[in-house]
Amino acid sequence: MSDDPSTRPFLSQAYDRYLEGQDAAAFIREVSRVYTQGTLQRLAEHDSARIRRAAVLALGFLGDYEVNATLGKALQDEDRLVRTIAEHGIRKVWTRVGDARQRRTLGVIIRLNASQRFHAAIRRASQLLREAAWMAEAWNQRAIAHFSLKHYDEAIHDCQQALEINPYHFAAAAGLGQAYLEGGNPIAALESFRRALKLNPDLEAVRVQVARLTRLIEET
Repeated sequence: MSDDPSTRPFLSQAYDRYLEGQDAAAFIREVSRVYTQGTLQRLAEHDSARIRRAAVLALGFLGDYEVNATLGKALQDEDRLVRTIAEHGIRKVWTRVGDARQRRTLGVIIRLNASQRFHAAIRRASQLLREAAWMAEAWNQRAIAHFSLKHYDEAIHDCQQALEINPYHFAAAAGLGQAYLEGGNPIAALESFRRALKLNPDLEAVRVQVARLTRLIEET
């Protein structure tokens, strides 16, 4: 690709301007005027790593849950920066489900977990799941709360539900591994950690757990 900015695709030029000024709002405006979500998904598989970076970044900002699989596949990209951008983006996409009220409720649950109000998080998540059992991130957030309260069986159940709905949910797979580990099942923990690492190869803490548990199981 030419180094002359005027000859680069518009997406690449918009990405250059974003890198220079870190103006996300301007990047979103520029890209949304020119590209559809479907086009950005196709560009996420472009031969050029720079185009893939720009497309994946745009999908993280603009995409709805329909881009989950595209970003999930981008987690396997040969370019490390594409993978990093995809990880940030897909976490945002996981919250873009349901109607406006359901999204607000999910946001409340996430904040409750962040502030360690785990009982309240479980109550709100349970209420949300009664009406929207298809919200994988609600299951994952309830799993986080259960795990934090040492309710490991409940956390395992909720992580499994999240993964059943969203097979790209590497965080739920890693959480499942932690819950199995704390519950005294290292073999199931290892399997879950390997699943998480397969979904997202850059989970270094999970990689450490896989190596440690592999050695532990081989020695017994």
